[in-house]
Amino acid sequence: MKNCCTLLICLVFAGNTFGQKFSEHPDNEVRNGGSVILTHLLFSAHVPGGDMADRFGPDGSFGGAVEYMTTNNYLFGVEGHYMFGSEVKEDPLAILRTPEGDIIGNNRLASSVALRQRGWYAGLAIGKLFAFNGKRSGIRFTLGAGVLRHWIRIQDDNNSVTQLTGDYKKGYDRLTGGLALNQFIGWQHLSTNRRANWMAGFEFNEGFTGTLRDWDFTERRKLEGKRLDLRIGIRVAWTLPFYQGNAEEIFY
Repeated sequence: MKNCCTLLICLVFAGNTFGQKFSEHPDNEVRNGGSVILTHLLFSAHVPGGDMADRFGPDGSFGGAVEYMTTNNYLFGVEGHYMFGSEVKEDPLAILRTPEGDIIGNNRLASSVALRQRGWYAGLAIGKLFAFNGKRSGIRFTLGAGVLRHWIRIQDDNNSVTQLTGDYKKGYDRLTGGLALNQFIGWQHLSTNRRANWMAGFEFNEGFTGTLRDWDFTERRKLEGKRLDLRIGIRVAWTLPFYQGNAEEIFY
């Protein structure tokens, strides 16, 4: 997390010098006013908390967002991202393992089965850009709500274990989902010459989830109970803005 914070600080300072100079658009010309549609390419890294920390380790995500920003810098948009991780702390395959910890495949040899974290989030967001000195760069704050899903991906590349094929796999993947909240606070940079546009900051996720499977083979029951799945991390994004106006004034 220390390295992530260092990267975030570097991005903020780098944005002040990013971009090339073109004589047809002087540096001091302000060309980013008015309403604008923002498209973001998102990248994030998180550490888990709550019930999420009992099941998974750190994760990464990538995705996209589309927002409408008013002339007063209010934000309205939609976003979605796909989550992935390599550390799974629970073992849904314990019932299949030998005392030595192996899973025997159809060829009567120890199979190579890996467990991975997968998931996604999709939702709506509203917020505000608190710009400084009349420019369109400043502190960005958004609140979002949507749907969260996550599960354990069971990776048997050789398809050597019959119990992990087809619908049987659903009894082990611990698919979980429910409503979720999302918050972001950070720096949004929209350059006056429209050539350096990005954001970086901290985001927080809270998922109010429960199992979506009727039966767990290892536990031999349905995994009842409500969960609180927390994720805390950093987000960076490359932004492509489309400024609104008449046909002669629309730029990106």
